[in-house]
Amino acid sequence: MKQLLDPIAAELPAYLATPARVLLILLLAFLALRIVPRLLAKLREAVEKHQDSAEDGRRLQTLTRVVRYAFNVAVAVVTVLLILGEFGVSVAPMLGAAGIVGIALGFGAQTLVKDYFSGFFLLLENQIRVGDIVEAGGKSGVVEELTLRYLRLRDYSGNVHYIPNGTISVVTNMSLGYANAVFDLGVAYGENLDRVVAVIEEVGRGLRGDAHFAPLILDDLEIAGVEQLAESSVVIRGRIRTVPLEQFNVRREFLRRIKLAFDREGIEIPFPHRKLVYEAQERKSA
Repeated sequence: MKQLLDPIAAELPAYLATPARVLLILLLAFLALRIVPRLLAKLREAVEKHQDSAEDGRRLQTLTRVVRYAFNVAVAVVTVLLILGEFGVSVAPMLGAAGIVGIALGFGAQTLVKDYFSGFFLLLENQIRVGDIVEAGGKSGVVEELTLRYLRLRDYSGNVHYIPNGTISVVTNMSLGYANAVFDLGVAYGENLDRVVAVIEEVGRGLRGDAHFAPLILDDLEIAGVEQLAESSVVIRGRIRTVPLEQFNVRREFLRRIKLAFDREGIEIPFPHRKLVYEAQERKSA
């Protein structure tokens, strides 16, 4: 940088040399902050075209955000150091002092350091991408942003949760590769279970044959069997494999069709009830 600034400053009067170099430093920093992010975005778009899945595209988007953030911080630090050097401030002692201060802050801000290390490994191991639906830190929702320090989630109600990466010990990703729309259907004890299963399978075939839902479903409906003999119902469990993020929509539509099919076939969906027995005992007169 010094080799670039000195020839320009040599052509100017002495009292204008320092301001000119400072302005040039600021101009170069401004251009770097404007041009490099655009180049990163175009590079990401070009690479996304050669990816095999949408998950890889979301990973690239997340990594691009982190790289852009780190680049902005680096440019800001270098710009400040160069400007201080132009005003005669010795940078070397400051760097040495910064190293000592950094060690002291590292001991005092262990939580912050832990956040950055955890965020780095979350990105490196591809556990979370922007657009995923995850459960982390006791909260669940759609990932809107993942930085080296925190994870930002938006839940179904629209609430936004900021979770420090250092507090995340377990991540449940509900949109990685594929998903399952799991259902538990309760029917009355008096129903013929073979007939009930046949109706459920028929509804599953109809759902997969629907032009709107067919692209969302990856495999035929799978009946696991009788899951539980509950207090007032027999619970049948099954699942439908779907593309990521669509398990909720598929499950809602499947349950809607099941209700209509059970009503049409006269299959009872019981509700909790109790049977009271009252016994009257005649008292013998004395």
